[in-house]
Amino acid sequence: MAEGDIKTRSAAPKPQRFGQGFLHDIWYFAALSGDLKPGKLQRYEILGEPVLLGRTRDGEVYALRDICPHRAAPLSAGKLTREADGAETVECPYHGWRFRTDGACSAIPSLVADQQVDVARIRVRRYPAAESQGLVFVWMTSDPRGEGEPDQPPPTFPGVVGGGPKMIDRMVFDAHIDHAVIGLMDPAHGPYVHQQWWWRTSHSQHDKAKRFEPREAGFSMVRHAPSSNSYAYKLLGGAPATEITFRLPGLRWEHIVVGPRQVLTLTCLTPVNDKQTRITQITWSDHWLVGLLKPFLRLGAKAFLRQDGDMVNLQNEGLRYDPSLLWIDDADKQAKWYQALKREWAAARAGGRPFENPVEGGVLRWRS
Repeated sequence: MAEGDIKTRSAAPKPQRFGQGFLHDIWYFAALSGDLKPGKLQRYEILGEPVLLGRTRDGEVYALRDICPHRAAPLSAGKLTREADGAETVECPYHGWRFRTDGACSAIPSLVADQQVDVARIRVRRYPAAESQGLVFVWMTSDPRGEGEPDQPPPTFPGVVGGGPKMIDRMVFDAHIDHAVIGLMDPAHGPYVHQQWWWRTSHSQHDKAKRFEPREAGFSMVRHAPSSNSYAYKLLGGAPATEITFRLPGLRWEHIVVGPRQVLTLTCLTPVNDKQTRITQITWSDHWLVGLLKPFLRLGAKAFLRQDGDMVNLQNEGLRYDPSLLWIDDADKQAKWYQALKREWAAARAGGRPFENPVEGGVLRWRS
């Protein structure tokens, strides 16, 4: 199916203010493949919903609502068991109810032989999960019964090379995903929030002009030579060229090419709830210097994320008063595109029609 196609129509979406609500009928990054060990049950919160993520001993990834329908105990506190037919089930720690990885109940141990309960009719919600390029995604449907199925594959990314991630950093921002996305894509905050000698300072600002083009469910700053006041790029040697892409619901990546070598830094924003967003930053590379400088690069990446997190916390002081926000061209154009993309995604899904990217692209100019 084409991007944004669905099989059934749903009610027209209610307009949502910036900083409220979430996109549905879309893949959200949930975990790294290496986070999910066979037989281990892990609890996550995504869009305010408790999600059990697990991997069977045969290697299959699955996701279930982390609430037993009997007495609401978290299934993630239980254990993975194997039925007589070989199927693996999640056993609730409270009364031992068992659920297959597709959500169907397979056993209620407290029942005696003459008690007529149709166990097969009892289900816990299943979330479609998919594994791609070492990443695990969960499909969050708008179907109130939780029966919506994906009509498109999870996203894929260029530059996933080098035999696994070189660096991984994680953090939770105390912000709705809208504010977290805008904060990370904002092109003008760098000289003020990220002031390191090895990156840039507020005293080394230049006029910038970058061309943008629409991409699948998002947009991209097309491949270009890094700015002359971004010192860290110079460490890679050669003539690096970078492309920075954003895709709904909250995926931002920078793909750097230096001759035959590549560096990809992917930042995944996953809403925990309406007040917190989980940030996972992953870097792949086959550039020898990235491996050599890994300890220093990791410190730099942590510093960047924490500086952004500190600014989000500071911004929250003003957001408590629910002010109107002023968006200006061209520095805030990406923020406007993000909001337009969200509106179009919700409208297309509700209308049962293909998604039509509203981003026209063009050259944006700002100083940083």
